[in-house]
Amino acid sequence: MMFQTVTRALLLSSMTPVCRSGVTVRRYCMKNPTKLRVSEAFLDAQVGENVRIQGWVRSFRPQKQNLFLHVNDGSSLKSLQVIAPAGMNDPLLGFGCAVEVKGILKKSPHSKQPVELEAEQIRVIGECNPVDFPFKIKERHSLEYIRQFLHLRCRTNAFSSLLRIRSEATAAVHSYFKNNGFLLIHTPTITSNDCEGAGELFQVEPPGTTFANEGSFFSVPVYLTVSGQLHLEVMSGAFPRVYTFGPTFRAENSQSRRHLAEFFMVEAEISFTESIEDLTKVMEELFRSVTESVLAHCEEDVDLFHKYVAPGHRDTLDDMLRKSFPVITYTEAIDILKRSSETFTFPTDWGCDLMTEHEKFLVKHCGNIPVFVTDYPYDLKPFYARDNQDHPKHTAAAVDLLVPGVGELCGGSLREERLDLLRSRLGECGLEDTYSWYLDLRRFGSVPHGGFGLGFERYLQCILGVDNIKDVIPFPRFSHSCLL
Repeated sequence: MMFQTVTRALLLSSMTPVCRSGVTVRRYCMKNPTKLRVSEAFLDAQVGENVRIQGWVRSFRPQKQNLFLHVNDGSSLKSLQVIAPAGMNDPLLGFGCAVEVKGILKKSPHSKQPVELEAEQIRVIGECNPVDFPFKIKERHSLEYIRQFLHLRCRTNAFSSLLRIRSEATAAVHSYFKNNGFLLIHTPTITSNDCEGAGELFQVEPPGTTFANEGSFFSVPVYLTVSGQLHLEVMSGAFPRVYTFGPTFRAENSQSRRHLAEFFMVEAEISFTESIEDLTKVMEELFRSVTESVLAHCEEDVDLFHKYVAPGHRDTLDDMLRKSFPVITYTEAIDILKRSSETFTFPTDWGCDLMTEHEKFLVKHCGNIPVFVTDYPYDLKPFYARDNQDHPKHTAAAVDLLVPGVGELCGGSLREERLDLLRSRLGECGLEDTYSWYLDLRRFGSVPHGGFGLGFERYLQCILGVDNIKDVIPFPRFSHSCLL
């Protein structure tokens, strides 16, 4: 009985009217503001709601009677306009600072913005001195300029757009593979394999040890991975379709616009296939599926790049999506290069590797859309590429996808599943002992299979028209540079 009395007293107390400036408010009627992301604030259903927004001030304009500021929280390229009485001005309120704003969302009288927030409270959470801040209000900074400030460039429109696009593209890659029956494999970052055979490897050594010591950590030389392909081939002995998506590393001493020491690769392996066309089909479908998803969900962000970074590139991208990707052989590619009037820096003889200048020319020759080049010289390809056993030109069942503005985007091949041919090739390379486990894959239930890798940063360059690969990755690593 006493408990009921106390409870009733507390309830009556909570319903007691409270007088504030002559206005009676019942506590149980007060509604806490709904926390919204800026992107959600633009939905019609939110108009008239009492809301709370947290973000960073992208513009600030004090006037005699009102304050006007735009707040962005990274969820959208658009910022939300906030209007407040001049009395709410705070000495710390300004461009770049972090704020929390509470108020009522209302329809805006201006056509350029569907809603605006009438502020009832503005709280500065993190101050920012606009004089010292490297990005200035109403200035359009180049990608080269903002690249100097890796720790701050996510605050800019261009790079926040890039990160939303990158996130959407990542999700779309996983979605494509899941919808097409591929199993995700987490391949290792540390490996004893040199998949590419190029020797551009970062060797991993614990402090104070050498591989000559018996006490070395792994007892064998180990490296940061250049590819997850060989590990995917292991898994393709039990699963017909597998893929991986993660960081890979190359110790290439280059600071060019095309090279990174750490970058991301999408790699896939398909079992029970004896056809290059099975690989090109997946490459083309993946490119189209991911790009269509990015355009559907990040249209404004993509438009920013096509308007300010690469004007006119949207027409090129639309052509890529509208037209089928042509297929030519390496031999046909060499003939095209030799017949052209172009002067190339590198040789174009049969047997020479295609360089970036050759790849870009071939793309333009084929209509400035992606083009597959197949059947490369056998000696140009790694030990695992399937021997076509054709003469007099000896080729491998390999394929590259070349795209506008970039050159090679994907590289792949059918894998040599014939044990005798593979053993002979490894013997020629002096690798038979090192890759004895790889021969086991062919001895126990082997099937014809093939796969490819796609450079994720190069893909982003391709669809956005970005010239420098360092501008499409959050924290670029390259020779003589590892900031943060």
